[in-house]
Amino acid sequence: MRAMILPAPGQPLVMADLPQPQPQPHELLLQVLACGVCRTDLHIVDGDLPARHAGIVPGHEVVGRVLATGALASRFPVGSRVGVPWLGGSCGHCGYCAGGRENLCDTPVFTGYDRDGGFAEYAVADARFCFALPECYDDLHAAPLLCAGLIGYRAYHLSGVTGGMRLGLYGFGAAAHIICQIAVALGQQVYAFVRPGDTQSQRFARQLGACWAGSSDERPDVALDAALIFAPVGALVPAALRATRKGGVVVCAGIHMSDIPSFPYALLWGERSLRSVANLTRADGAAFFSLIARHPVSTHVTPFSLAQANEAIAALRAGMIDGAAVLVP
Repeated sequence: MRAMILPAPGQPLVMADLPQPQPQPHELLLQVLACGVCRTDLHIVDGDLPARHAGIVPGHEVVGRVLATGALASRFPVGSRVGVPWLGGSCGHCGYCAGGRENLCDTPVFTGYDRDGGFAEYAVADARFCFALPECYDDLHAAPLLCAGLIGYRAYHLSGVTGGMRLGLYGFGAAAHIICQIAVALGQQVYAFVRPGDTQSQRFARQLGACWAGSSDERPDVALDAALIFAPVGALVPAALRATRKGGVVVCAGIHMSDIPSFPYALLWGERSLRSVANLTRADGAAFFSLIARHPVSTHVTPFSLAQANEAIAALRAGMIDGAAVLVP
């Protein structure tokens, strides 16, 4: 099968001819129909995250068709369409798993990082960690839901915003463009903060319902109730705290961020909270897909062929994608 592999961190992906994988007892063999390109893929390729395996196949927003099932994988029959997320497996017995926090598992398996992902024609995945996908989304538009949607939803949920609260979104990429629509549908006022000078993203945010859109070094005239930081820029942490009211919450939603600069305690004082999001749980997935069944979102995508994976990553790195990039093998 054709697959894009990472020879070593910092190097471009390379097209390779690999053996078609075979499913183990709990696994599904999938024909990859589409795979989103996530900022986490960029961190893996660039070496911001430590390499786990040489020659890994990235990609963890996988939409696939079941071609074969392992002996113990009875949840999805052959022919089903499933989604494969970042969390590809957990131990099920550590204190975190036992406490309903499998996202913090001591020995997790991550798709496209610990095991080969969806930048390929075929992939295997643990059926217990796959999701059924809403039929109203085609393959291309379903792919970003599997990380941008799921991780964005977890960050949104942990922020605690309700009713008509004011929510700030720092970095208006794949995750923010989904969460903006959800927040607006649920009555929140969304304030979008983008790279200085990026008027295109400002317009995109307003089109999706943001009541204010401006540069990340600006502050709106009102204080935010909560802020989600999707951009991997540590300097946005004090900026978001500065823009948030007393008692507000700032959530860092990425897996990697540049160093956070020192800031005066006064920015945190007033019972502001600063927290991070790590991975997702299967319960997050169930809640998210239930939510978008009631409040549908539109994912904005730019398709690329499998051979164009490096171009997609470069476009993401340069901030040239409105919404999400998706590979279509």
